[in-house]
Amino acid sequence: MPAGSTNTPSSIPDITLPPFYTLLNTIPDSETYVRLRYASGLTPHSLTAATIGLPKSIHAVQIQHDPSQTIVGMGRIVGDGALFFLVVDIAVDPAHQKKGLGKAIMSDITKWIAREAPEGAYASLVADGEAKRLYRIFGWREVVEHGSVGMYWHKKAVKKDQE
Repeated sequence: MPAGSTNTPSSIPDITLPPFYTLLNTIPDSETYVRLRYASGLTPHSLTAATIGLPKSIHAVQIQHDPSQTIVGMGRIVGDGALFFLVVDIAVDPAHQKKGLGKAIMSDITKWIAREAPEGAYASLVADGEAKRLYRIFGWREVVEHGSVGMYWHKKAVKKDQE
C-alpha cells in the first residue's frame, strides 16, 4: 500500500461476487491475458511477451463466468516480492462490467498485499481515467498527495513493415 497507509486485510472491504462467477487465484494463460487486455481497452501486448512475463507474476486473480467457463476478469501483482509491488492488468470484459467484478479483483489483490508484503513495502498502480475511484475504495491514494508525480518510460513496438 502507499506510504502512510494503515490498511490491514480486515480493513479492506470484502466483495461478494454475483451468482455464476468464481474468483480464482491463478495466473491467466497468455491467450486469455491478450484477449482481456484487448477487450477491456488496455494497451495490447503480444502472445510472446505474455508467455515470458506472466509466469513472473507474484500474485494473480481471475474471475470465471461459470456457465461459459470463460475468464472474464483479471488482475496481477508484479515486483520484487519484498520492497516493491506493482498492481497491473486490472481488466474486466465489457460484457461483464458493472457487476462488481473489478471490485472483487481489487479486494483480493489489496488484501494479498496487506497480508503478504513485509512492513515498509511500497505498492503502486497506475489508474486510468475514473478507475481511481475504484482503487480509493480499497485504500489506494494518489501519489500527488505525497508530493510525487507518476512517470513512465515505454518501449514502443516495432511494426512488422518497419523491421
